[in-house]
Amino acid sequence: MSEKNIVSQETLKSFLEAFNRHDLDAIMEFFAEDCVLYMPRGAKPRGDRFKGKAAVRQGLSRRFQGLPDVHYGDDRHWTCGELGVSEWTLTGTPQTGIPIEVRGVDLLEFQNGKIIRKDSFWKIVE
Repeated sequence: MSEKNIVSQETLKSFLEAFNRHDLDAIMEFFAEDCVLYMPRGAKPRGDRFKGKAAVRQGLSRRFQGLPDVHYGDDRHWTCGELGVSEWTLTGTPQTGIPIEVRGVDLLEFQNGKIIRKDSFWKIVE
């Protein structure tokens, strides 16, 4: 494995900061063209799936529309080669007007320094 393929905690932190700015252009710079995004919710057990950079951008745009004040805080990050894990607390107010606060993680897989898979999981709050 070459040095350029090793994912850093700084990369994961920068990725999360782009989410907190709601900066889709910056977020998409982290993704490879043939990336896959799995959302924490959806019609299937794995959540909604978006494949390809254009579809991922559309899925993330929907996230910002559905949670316009979404914020990720209390974060920690781990890496191992081309794999990364980001743990965070998501807060925001969906269109229902009822604020949410959930603990979750992103499982990230990189190739040549770009994200090829992002799989998000949230705790279920009852």
